[in-house]
Amino acid sequence: MKVLPTEIDGPLVIEPQVFGDDRGFFLESWNAQRFADCGIDASFVQDNHSRSQKGVLRGLHFQNPGPQGKLVRVVNGAVFDVAVDLRRGSATFGKWAGVELSAGNKRMFWVPQGFAHGFLTLEDETDFLYKCDAPYAPESEHSLAWDDPSVGIDWPVDGLEVQLSAKDQQGRTLSEVEPFG
Repeated sequence: MKVLPTEIDGPLVIEPQVFGDDRGFFLESWNAQRFADCGIDASFVQDNHSRSQKGVLRGLHFQNPGPQGKLVRVVNGAVFDVAVDLRRGSATFGKWAGVELSAGNKRMFWVPQGFAHGFLTLEDETDFLYKCDAPYAPESEHSLAWDDPSVGIDWPVDGLEVQLSAKDQQGRTLSEVEPFG
């Protein structure tokens, strides 16, 4: 597999080795030793699966306390996936990294603890899978505003009617959230 750094320290784009022929394909989506060798030494405790229609924006979510590292991928459809650095004292605090994940490109995205995470669905019937290294704790969940100008995420929203949950409509700005560390 190929591991690609992003513009900020921490999140990584993973391009798995894909073995394909006229029958289909095979790829390894998780191998603890191979990922540890690449700097992702996680013990996952929970797997999640969401399905969304085109234009759904989920996030930017984070848990504090009880942060989660997430290994995310798309098995049907496509998303624009984003991680925002919320680590106090980090040289890239408040900066973001984004990547398109799709069933076609088979890429994965590692979002370490200390980051807010979210995605915009680019196709109908998109299935998004993610492994978490800490359990979901609703009492610790927070939302960073997806459109906070101080973060300045360049979402590919042209021609899309963005759909947010009630919770995500209440997302707070970077200056209002409690950073990590």
